[in-house]
Amino acid sequence: MSKRQIELFIFDTYVAIVKIEYVAKDFLNIQDLLHDFKSWDTVIREFEIIGEATKHLIRDELLNKKFQVVVAFRNLIIHEYFGIEPCEVDDIIKNDLKSLKQTIVEVINEIDSDLKNELIDATIEDNKYLSFVVQALQEIVHA
Repeated sequence: MSKRQIELFIFDTYVAIVKIEYVAKDFLNIQDLLHDFKSWDTVIREFEIIGEATKHLIRDELLNKKFQVVVAFRNLIIHEYFGIEPCEVDDIIKNDLKSLKQTIVEVINEIDSDLKNELIDATIEDNKYLSFVVQALQEIVHA
């Protein structure tokens, strides 16, 4: 398997966060989200992606080791899916996701400008069917 460009993991994380925010905003409480299996499964899958990408970002020192907790949550989801506590997912969505998103935006803004724009364009192309993702990516460009 060829080595994937590390900066792509940054954008994987950003898009996954945007998707979780988009899905979760439609629910008044975690139980409603839990009982909508498509939405719940979407949120859990995006947390898996965030954790896997974070593992690579820590390894390549684009994120510091304090984010290992994100990887640990991914491992819980993958290996002990029966142990996922909906209240923990709710807590992460409400209290941690926004700060992780801000950190990811900061990392994106540290990328060389030409590469950053190239990666944003590619990520927009990959997600062109999701207008909310495209909008969020365009906001990075115009920030």
